[in-house]
Order: sequence, then C-alpha cells, then structure tokens
Amino acid sequence: MNPVRLPQNPRVLVVILRRLGDVLLTTPVIRSLKRTFPQASIDAVVFAGTEGVLTGNPDLAEVITIPQRPTALDTISLFVRLFRRYDLALSVQTGDRPTALAVIAGRQSAGPVERAGLASRIKRVFLTRHYVRDARQHRVREILRLVEVLGIKPHDELVCPPAASHGRPVVSQPYAVVHAAPMFIYKRWSGDGWRALAAALRDRGFDVVVTGAVSDRAYLDEVWRDANVTRLDGDLAWPDLTALVAAARVYIGPDTAITHLAAASGAPTVAIYGPTDPRLWGPWPVGGLDRPWQAAGTIQRRGNVWLVQNPLPCMPCQLEGCERRLDSHSQCLDELSAAQVLAAVDQALGLRQAA
Repeated sequence: MNPVRLPQNPRVLVVILRRLGDVLLTTPVIRSLKRTFPQASIDAVVFAGTEGVLTGNPDLAEVITIPQRPTALDTISLFVRLFRRYDLALSVQTGDRPTALAVIAGRQSAGPVERAGLASRIKRVFLTRHYVRDARQHRVREILRLVEVLGIKPHDELVCPPAASHGRPVVSQPYAVVHAAPMFIYKRWSGDGWRALAAALRDRGFDVVVTGAVSDRAYLDEVWRDANVTRLDGDLAWPDLTALVAAARVYIGPDTAITHLAAASGAPTVAIYGPTDPRLWGPWPVGGLDRPWQAAGTIQRRGNVWLVQNPLPCMPCQLEGCERRLDSHSQCLDELSAAQVLAAVDQALGLRQAA
C-alpha cells in the first residue's frame, strides 16, 4: 500500500464512537499517526462521557464530544463544524455515522467496511481507503489495520492518561487495587468472591483500595459492607487512576476499561473474564501480546496480565449473560471461586516482588 500523502502540517481526525475501553484501545492508532506525522494536529471525536480516558494524551490536540444519542440538530451542527476541516479523517468503525463523519470531515478518509451488503459497497465508494473488517482478530490488532491501509508504520502501545504528578490519592504501601464494578451486570463477579479476595489480600499484608464510578455506589455499598477496605470510588479522575494502579502491587478487576488501563500502565493485572472472548477483547499487556489469548482457560498469562476464567463448555459465548440482556447473571462468573482468582493474584504478586 502506498503511504498516504499529507501536507507539511496536516490536520487529522479520528472518529471513535464507542465505549471507554474501546476509546483506550484506539490510542495505538493515534500514536502511530503522531509518530509518522510529528507536525500533525490530531483531533478525536468521541461520545460524551468517554473523553476522560484521553485526558492529557500527548498525541492529541483536541477532543470533540458528541452525545451518545444526538438529536438531528446535534448531528447537523457537528457535520457543519467538521466539513472538510481535516486533511485526513479516519473512522475506526464500520457504522454509518462514524463513516459519514470521516467522509465529511476529511479531504482524504479511511475506515473499515463489512465484507458484504449495500451499505458496505456505498462506503467503499466514498472512503478514500478502506479495508474489510476481520472480527476474529483482537481489537487492537484489527484496528491497527487502519494504519496499515494508510501505508504507515503501526505502533501497538496503549497510551494511558499521564499519571497525576500532584494531587494523587494518598494511600499506604503496600496496597492492592480492586475494581469490582463493570459497566454491565452480566460482567460482574460475586460479592462473596470480592469480599473473600479482599480479606485474603489483607491477610497477606496489603491495604485494599477499591475504585468505581459514582453510579456504582449502591452496588459497591453492598459488595463492601463490613469489609476493611479504603474506598476511593467516585473520587478519582483518570490521571489519578493511572497513578494509583501503576504503583499498586497488584490490580484485580473484571472486563472493564479500568482493567485495560491497569494492563497498559504496567501494573501486575488480574483480569476476571466471563462471557467476553479474550481473543478479541483481552487486556493488552505492556509490550503487546507475544501470542494471542486462548478462548478459555483457568489462568492464562501474557506479560504483566493474568486472565482468570471459569471455563464452562459454553464460554466464551460473547452474549450478554445467560439471559442475554445487560442485567443478566452469568453462570461462569457466579461459580468462579475466590481461590482460583487468588491463585492468579499470588502469581502476579510474584512479578512485582521480583521486579
């Protein structure tokens, strides 16, 4: 593929209309663009509420937000604001709206398309460059194909919000960070499991610091009832979270954006996975994946990440729990023992102690 040609000080737009974790997993694309075009001014368009994970990103000039459910006026206003403002605009998704934004915003545009269908054929016409999406690859590898179609060198490191240099949380070392609240119920482990894990960490001499969003407070009140933990849920900005997890002896959490952040920060990370397929969405360790995650296993390790599953025959199903809705339970997580998670934690603690 011939390298894309841009003016001396190009303006570039990256459209990422997905959730928090997806936005973080797109930062290798932004890093690849900045390394290739160091004089470029790169902007990103994201959903409101996800922009925090890009706080302080050194590769970005501006982050533009759009409501997750924009009105017609919101959409038209954004189209007018972005129209032909950029030398290059990229969509990291095959959806109609992100592709339209890239086509409208950029004098050149690029993005993925689906293998078949009328909408895909139309997008191929309007996009300057495109590739056919491969849903079987890990999201980071799949999204970096966008860089390859531009003919530039890919860089696969995730870029975390820079750790806060002052105003960071004051906690006692040694400590472990536990994040018990994923966005959706079907990704939750059991409250009994979390409490047993916290007690075992205390027995090993660690303070237990727990994180979460303000919206998780009611759930976390129940999970941590009578537990001897330091609660920072709802109190931390993203740079503070980076500082907190990067200095932890170990981080433990479910399939959520904070777990991806912990893995990317270099912290020894224990990720608890249920229905989600780790081959596609497993945490991305520092230095990248030396080999793909397996579909299912009791404990897998890649770099600074240990991935824990209860490998029932049905998993990973990639469904929204056993009842196939966001508020469903997941049997694979309900039946996951604290002993198995703790075995992975002890392995991860060995990494930090060895370092």
